[in-house]
Amino acid sequence: MDVPRPAFKCFDDDGRLKRSGTFWTASAHIITAVIGSGVLSLAWAIGQLGWIAGPVVMLLFSCVTYFASTLLSDCYRTGDHVSGKRNYTYMDAVRSILGGFRFKICGMIQYLNLFGVTVGYTIAASISMMAIKRSNCFHESGGKNPCHMSSNPYMIMFGVTEILLSQIKDFDQIWWLSIVAAIMSFTYSGIGLALGIIQVAANGVFKGSLTGISIGTVTQTQKIWRTFQALGNIAFAYSFSVVLIEIQDTVRSPPAESTTMKKATGISIAVTTTFYMLCGCMGYAAFGDAAPGNLLTGFGFYNPFWLLDVANAAIVIHLVGAYQVFAQPIFAFVEKQAAARFPDSDLVTKEFEIPIPGFRSPYKVNVFRSVFRSCFVVLTTVISMLMPFFNDVVGILGALGFWPLTVYFPVEMYIKQRKVERWSMKWVCLQMLSGGCLMITVVAGVGSVAGVMLDLKVYKPFKTTY
Repeated sequence: MDVPRPAFKCFDDDGRLKRSGTFWTASAHIITAVIGSGVLSLAWAIGQLGWIAGPVVMLLFSCVTYFASTLLSDCYRTGDHVSGKRNYTYMDAVRSILGGFRFKICGMIQYLNLFGVTVGYTIAASISMMAIKRSNCFHESGGKNPCHMSSNPYMIMFGVTEILLSQIKDFDQIWWLSIVAAIMSFTYSGIGLALGIIQVAANGVFKGSLTGISIGTVTQTQKIWRTFQALGNIAFAYSFSVVLIEIQDTVRSPPAESTTMKKATGISIAVTTTFYMLCGCMGYAAFGDAAPGNLLTGFGFYNPFWLLDVANAAIVIHLVGAYQVFAQPIFAFVEKQAAARFPDSDLVTKEFEIPIPGFRSPYKVNVFRSVFRSCFVVLTTVISMLMPFFNDVVGILGALGFWPLTVYFPVEMYIKQRKVERWSMKWVCLQMLSGGCLMITVVAGVGSVAGVMLDLKVYKPFKTTY
C-alpha cells in the first residue's frame, strides 16, 4: 500500500518522527550540558597555574575540545555525512565505525567515568549542604566560631535521597529535569562570578601572580602535583563529548546535521569558555593564593551569607537531579544484562504492584532493580565518605574522561570514516594531537592520585571535618 506523500513529511529517513532541533536549541543543550559543578574548581586551578599559564591552558583545552567535537559531528552518520546510517549515541558511533575491542574499551571507560561522576557529585553536594550550615553558624557567632563539622551526615542524607529517587524508573527522562538543572547551574555560577567581582572591587587590586601559588605557601613537591591536578580540573570542565551525538540526534535536516552541529559547538564553546574565564579569573583575582578549591564552599566568601546559601542550595538541587542523569545509564546497562542472563527469574524480570493511596495506578517494584540501585548508591556514598576530596576527585575524573572520550575515539572514528591515509600529513597531525592529550591526561591523573595520597596522610577515613 502506498503511503500518501504528505505522510513522509512527518518522518525522517530512519522512520522516526521528524526532528525539529535547530542551531539555537543545539547550542542551548550543549551549554546546559557543559556548565556544571566543574566551574567551581576553576579559580583554584588557575591559582595553581598563574595568570599566564592558567588562561592559556583553558584556551588550549577549549580549542582541542572544539576541534575534536567537529570531528565527532562527522561521525553521527556512518559513511556519507548527509545520507548515511544514523548513530543515536556516542557508543553507537564507536560500535558502527570502530567496532569490536575498542567498543568494549569505550564502554568500560564511559561507565567508569559515569560511576566516578556520581561519587564526585555526592562529595560536592554534601560540601554545599555543609556550607549552608557553616555559613549560618559563622554569621550567628559573628565570625568567632570556626564551625567545624563532619561531612558524613550530609553525604548520608544525600545518599538516602538518591536511593529514593533511583527507584523511579527513567527518572533522567523527566522533561523538566534539564530545565531545572540549567537554571540552577547558571544561578550558582552567576552568583560565584558576581561575588568574585564584588570581592575584587572591595580589595581594590587583582591578587595572584604570573606563576601561580608560591613556594612557601606550598612545598616544591606540592606545587608540581597541584599543577598537574589543575590540568585535570580544567579537563573535567570540558568533558562533555559523550552527549554531543545525542544532542545532534535532535537536529533537523537539511542542512546536514553535522553542519548545524559544528556551528552550535563553536558558539557554545565560545560562550562557555568566556564564562569559565570570568569565573576562574575573577575568583583567582579575588583571593590569590588563597583561592578555595570550591569557589562557593571553600569559605572564600562570608557575606552576604544569604546569597551564599542560595548558591549552595542551587548546587544541591542541581546535583540531586544530575546524579540520576549519570547513574541511570549504569542502571539500564546492568538491568538489561541481568534480564538477558536470567530471563526466567521472577526476582529479575517480574514487576510487583504495590497500591499507593491517592494514586490511580499502583507503584511497580522489581526486586533486582530496587536492591541493585540501592546498593549502587550505598557504594558511591561509602567511597565519598572515604575520599571526600573535591579537587582530587574532579582531577581524576577529568583525566579519566578527557583523552579517551573527548580526543582519542573522535580522532580514530574520523580517520576511519574519511579513510585518512596512514602517515599522511593529516594522519600524523591527528596522532600528534591525540598523543599530546594522552600525555596531559596521564600527568593530570598522576597529580590527582598523588593529591589523594597526600590528603589521606592528613585525614582519617570517615572522620573528615571542615
